[in-house]
Amino acid sequence: MTNETALGAEKLAKRLTLPAKMDPIVLSGSQVRLEPLEVSRDSKALFAVSNGSTIEIPGAELNVYDADDLIWRYMNSGPFADLEAFEFYLQTLIDSPNGLAMCVFDSENNLQVGVATFMNNFPEHLKVELGSIWYSPIVQGKGFNLEATYLMLRHAFELGYRRVEWKCNALNERSRRAALRMGFGFEGIQEYHFIVKGANRDTAWFRMLDCEWDERRLMLEKMLGKVM
Repeated sequence: MTNETALGAEKLAKRLTLPAKMDPIVLSGSQVRLEPLEVSRDSKALFAVSNGSTIEIPGAELNVYDADDLIWRYMNSGPFADLEAFEFYLQTLIDSPNGLAMCVFDSENNLQVGVATFMNNFPEHLKVELGSIWYSPIVQGKGFNLEATYLMLRHAFELGYRRVEWKCNALNERSRRAALRMGFGFEGIQEYHFIVKGANRDTAWFRMLDCEWDERRLMLEKMLGKVM
């Protein structure tokens, strides 16, 4: 396939029907449920599991921890001094004209444990990014990110997107490993991409294409231990 390959009429028509701000949707799996983020409903619960204080949820407890080290170091914002600052941050995600911020719930306990966002949505090019992703350390390493990413990828490709992007600070080895593990292809490093928190940020670019999705879907479903 070359860059000049013509697209079919059905695929091209999607560019005219997909909105710049994705329609709200609930995405449900076995471990997680993603719902459109709401400050009034979610902010206090999310702040409580991301501000470095002791976390207690059914079946798990985490003592005081370094929130910058475990969550915010490579994010564009955070850590946050208080709930008001945190709510302002959440509202900016919600207000993005081409983004849909999702609150990630622990389905078993119906508790808010993280955020994942459809962002930089460009229907005219049938591409969207999964970003501004973070999880409370109380659930990190438990497969929540894997299932949430699977659900978001599935939704995007079912809508007709051709390309789903994943970008992160090039120093964020954990995010880079996660992208590769979930089947995103590495495209390179964009140097001097941003200035974040007063420091240079080089950005690592990853992507998944619609022509790869059937294979990647089966791989992810096998990793999840189920067929959905």
